[in-house]
Amino acid sequence: MSNKKVVILLGGESPEREISFLTGNACYESLVKLDCDIIKVDPDHNIISILNDISPDIVFNALHGKWGEDGNIQTILEYLQIPYTHSGVLPSSNAINKNTAKNIFKSVGIPVANGTVATKKELITGNIIKPPYVIKPVSGGSSIGIEIISDEKIDLKKIARENKLNESDKYLVEEYIPGKDLTCAVMGNKVLGVTEIIPNSNFYNYESKYGSESTLHLIPANIKKDIYQTIQELSLKAHNALHCRGVTRCDFRFDDTLGKENLICLEINTQPGMTERSLVPELAKYEGISFDELVYWILNDASCNR
Repeated sequence: MSNKKVVILLGGESPEREISFLTGNACYESLVKLDCDIIKVDPDHNIISILNDISPDIVFNALHGKWGEDGNIQTILEYLQIPYTHSGVLPSSNAINKNTAKNIFKSVGIPVANGTVATKKELITGNIIKPPYVIKPVSGGSSIGIEIISDEKIDLKKIARENKLNESDKYLVEEYIPGKDLTCAVMGNKVLGVTEIIPNSNFYNYESKYGSESTLHLIPANIKKDIYQTIQELSLKAHNALHCRGVTRCDFRFDDTLGKENLICLEINTQPGMTERSLVPELAKYEGISFDELVYWILNDASCNR
């Protein structure tokens, strides 16, 4: 990486802009230790001109959400033939669309929750499936816009108003899976460990992820060895099924109440959060990989045709 010019893309225009700054700035602090030229860029509609002016050797993509991890910025970087980090165009596009990813997972035998896709108009007319169920935007991350509908008395119109949902938005409506929140990371072809997340609320929402000091991350997860190994196997299977590259993180729910064992894959994240207390860096640290080493590995893994 000596004498290389590296652009870190951070911020952007998605609802996850604030989180992207946290990721990008944390990675920047690691990369400035290298003997290369590091430039932070908060992209807008002039991004092609900006990149042409800078002419970077590599782009470290620290964006989250729309444009950053949905295949759009990846398409631009492929067009400009600038090597970049994380997954490529099609894997990113498929992964951010939770319904598309679910269908791919299901086709290769990865267990997913039962559900359907609905518009805002369809949602507010009544319960599409029997409660309890979860409403989540088809595309998006950081648990933004997620609602748990516990019974038929909940006012869906009120939820729609408060969430400022657009008529054209599509939402995934899935059966609610009780139990534990579990997550596992993949780094290239290496599967890392499994974390059990104990949030400070009824589910791992935005506040629990980024605004709470009381949310616990248990590594290794307090689950049976065979379930632990199954989660690792399914995480690698999901990573490969979508042809992902770089680092990914798979999220699961595991219900072991009343003697049953129901393990469900919720989604895959192609650009997980990257701060010292984010889930993937914590899992890497558990494997003996420091935050700096993880960031350098991601940078060295950059390429085109991803």
